[in-house]
Amino acid sequence: MTKQGMLHHVDHTLLKATSSWQQIKALCDEGVKYQTASVCIPPCYVAAVKAAYGDKLKICTVIGFPLGYNTPQIKEAETKQAIADGADEVDMVINICDVKNGEFDKVKAEIALLRKASEGKILKVIVETCYLTKEEKIKLCEIVTQAGADYIKTSTGFGSGGAAIEDIRLFKEHLGPKVKMKASGGIQTLEDMEAFLDEGCDRLGTSRGVKLLAE
Repeated sequence: MTKQGMLHHVDHTLLKATSSWQQIKALCDEGVKYQTASVCIPPCYVAAVKAAYGDKLKICTVIGFPLGYNTPQIKEAETKQAIADGADEVDMVINICDVKNGEFDKVKAEIALLRKASEGKILKVIVETCYLTKEEKIKLCEIVTQAGADYIKTSTGFGSGGAAIEDIRLFKEHLGPKVKMKASGGIQTLEDMEAFLDEGCDRLGTSRGVKLLAE
């Protein structure tokens, strides 16, 4: 795959708590220049980016980020507001407390709720693999598939670990055919990017991708 082809799979990301408008604008300028799949930004900047850039780029934002234990009603409201502000894609964090309690029906219901709230837009489900057992990862593949999400996403980038090739391989075995994969967190080299794409990831969440590929 060419470097430009790889950039089309990058969600160019800036989600730090200290992100300034100047930094967000620089990210968006790079997103437009290099034609990244999207820019992934904090919800508070979605409306301003939409106003400044219109349809020049796809806007992705995060829901229940980064810990995921907001109530479903809060996440639903966040999702509706993000889309009203101009988001094209939303990356939601599941409630890992529910996973650890074995309450998978609640996890599935929440994803389905946000699927409905984001109808017509892309929904990615962050499962935060660093906190999960193999059995939990397999069960979540089933749930994400059944709830109708577009993507399963490995990580927030704010947990104790990021994307791992072995998790992508596990996902491939257990996801439904319509669910795509996004690797995020800890992708630091061009070799990392190539490896995840070669394993079948459709998206890469990284703040470094543009710099690596532009070089």
